[in-house]
Amino acid sequence: MPDSKNYSLLQHILFPPVVLGKLRLLQALHQKTILITGASYGIGECLAYALAAPDIHLILVARTAEKLSLIKQELKAGGCRVTIYPTDLSKPEQVDQLIEKLLQLPNGIDIVINNAGKSIRRSINDSLDRYHDFTRSMAINYFGPVKLLLALIPVLKGKQGHIINVSAINVLLAPAPLWSAYQSSKTAFDQWFRCVTPELNAAGVTTTSVYLPLVKTRMIVPTAHYDNMPAMSPEHVAHIICNCLIHKKKRYAPWWLIFGQLGSVIFGRLWASVNTHHLRRGQKQ
Repeated sequence: MPDSKNYSLLQHILFPPVVLGKLRLLQALHQKTILITGASYGIGECLAYALAAPDIHLILVARTAEKLSLIKQELKAGGCRVTIYPTDLSKPEQVDQLIEKLLQLPNGIDIVINNAGKSIRRSINDSLDRYHDFTRSMAINYFGPVKLLLALIPVLKGKQGHIINVSAINVLLAPAPLWSAYQSSKTAFDQWFRCVTPELNAAGVTTTSVYLPLVKTRMIVPTAHYDNMPAMSPEHVAHIICNCLIHKKKRYAPWWLIFGQLGSVIFGRLWASVNTHHLRRGQKQ
């Protein structure tokens, strides 16, 4: 598969290749309008290219207007209809403006892919004067998408639509030190989404949670700790999301996550003790 051709043997084992049926994808998404947040880089960008087709209307949302314009030009050259809305989802006034424009679309929206996010790895001791780390993380990872979906749920009900939330495996595992801002904000939206899922499903709206391990995007570049860790390619993730759209899967998670969840339950206290011991040693050095 082109999305995993540069994987090591370990990566191939951890992240098995995905067979994407392009024809089935085009049939499933015929004349659909698809909203993708965080569409200018990484997973969102790869997903936009994977979904581009002449009879699909892509609505791309991200902060970087210049990059969105470039993607739009390239996709339109291939015959895809593309609308871009440069928006910072952490700013409520910009989300309101986006909602106003989306609600004016004559054909509504069939699919929302909540992909935008902010990651931060920082010790709580380095965050004592950085309250904005938490407000910004909550704004982009929780409040922004909640505000957006509250406005779009009536539209999606009318269209018998589909919502895909791009989440992280961290929200299903034992809490980890240094990730208080990121993990709490991602967990907040994951819990919200799982709480509203039965009501959405009852109204005919399909929901999918995609729990991802480390993905090699620019978001992880500042964290040197990740340099030599196995990570998925964003192209691979885009194919996984496409398959979720075809088969309307309720959930995607790597095959080995169940072992991590069991370990979190069985060895949770040990995990906390090991982390405490490791951090104490680091402080003494």
